Amino acid sequence: MPIGFEIDERLAAIARRTTAFVQDVVIPEELACDGNVHAGPEPLRRRLQRAARDAGVFAPHIGTEWGGLGLDLCGQAVVFEAAGYSLLGPLALNCAAPDEGNTHLLEVVATEEQKERYLRPLAAGEVRSCFAMTEPAPGAGSDPRALATTAAKVDGGWRIDGRKWFISGADGAAFAICMARTSGGPGDAGGATMFLVDADNPGMKIVRNIDTLDQGLFGGHSEIVFEGCEVADSAVLGEVDQGFTYAQVRLGPARMTHCMRWLGVARRAQDIALERATERSAFGKPLAELGMVQQLVADSEIDIETSRAVLWRACWELDQGRSAAQHTSIAKTYVSEAVNRVVDRSVQVCGALGISGDAPLSRLYREVRPFRIYDGPSETHRWAIAKRAVRAARERVAVR
Repeated sequence: MPIGFEIDERLAAIARRTTAFVQDVVIPEELACDGNVHAGPEPLRRRLQRAARDAGVFAPHIGTEWGGLGLDLCGQAVVFEAAGYSLLGPLALNCAAPDEGNTHLLEVVATEEQKERYLRPLAAGEVRSCFAMTEPAPGAGSDPRALATTAAKVDGGWRIDGRKWFISGADGAAFAICMARTSGGPGDAGGATMFLVDADNPGMKIVRNIDTLDQGLFGGHSEIVFEGCEVADSAVLGEVDQGFTYAQVRLGPARMTHCMRWLGVARRAQDIALERATERSAFGKPLAELGMVQQLVADSEIDIETSRAVLWRACWELDQGRSAAQHTSIAKTYVSEAVNRVVDRSVQVCGALGISGDAPLSRLYREVRPFRIYDGPSETHRWAIAKRAVRAARERVAVR
């Protein structure tokens, strides 16, 4: 089946509305709070999401039966990029991490009862959520098989014990999707189960909010302790011991939606650099006419266009129902590094202005650096990419 780059009129209209909404409504709000929303100002979130509904751009990724626009991943790539032009754009559209990934997971895996209890209010923006998998060393991180949190069977349900950290959006979330080991031990490839845990469960406690380089994730990043946390059998999401399988349902598309949003940040940084290069003169010429600046601008254009191409390819494969593991790893690695390069070059073009608080570039710079770690660091993805390439080469040799 051929890959097309055409955008139908419905999608183009949504993208145009999103672009206008971000420029007119979201960016002024971002500038007013300096992009710092770790403390989770709930009135701001609700105000932005009401405005997104009024603009007809709310929940582009969610199925129409749950009140969304029902776009596939290729369609999301166009709209999420437009939303990502502001750090608060995805929050306004209710397509920010971790809620966006959790919504997709619940749509695919949850029972009908769980969908009504958790998915419906999440899709409507009535509540937020978090995904509790990452643990302090030596627990699960880049290697999820190191999962150390346990869930033991008790009468009528399960008891979860363990410590999680860097759980994005946990502060103020209504519920967590917690990964816990129900069989085997740390290092085993299977044996994980997902559990839906309400925030008011006395066995789940946020012990601290972590001070981090970035500040634009609503609700911040928290450390959570599960201690004697009892949940009912109905809290199991999917099947017992199948948690790692379900994690791939969430993480593959979620890596791509991260790329979509951050690509919008790269475009904004490039636009700021272009405006500066055309307005600022040095050595008797506009910066835009100086060869070294032209190289910086050109390299950023190449990175943005290439990022979009590898992202769309991976989204197309996922929309076709394919695994797309290789192309999602390639896209995650390339886009995360390209976005960093674009923002860095934009800072360089703008000089002192770029590192000042008078332009948003220093804020964008802080936000994009962690992207090379989120959803698998570049090194882990490169290792996986190489393994798949070597395996494919050996298979080709074997059939000769």
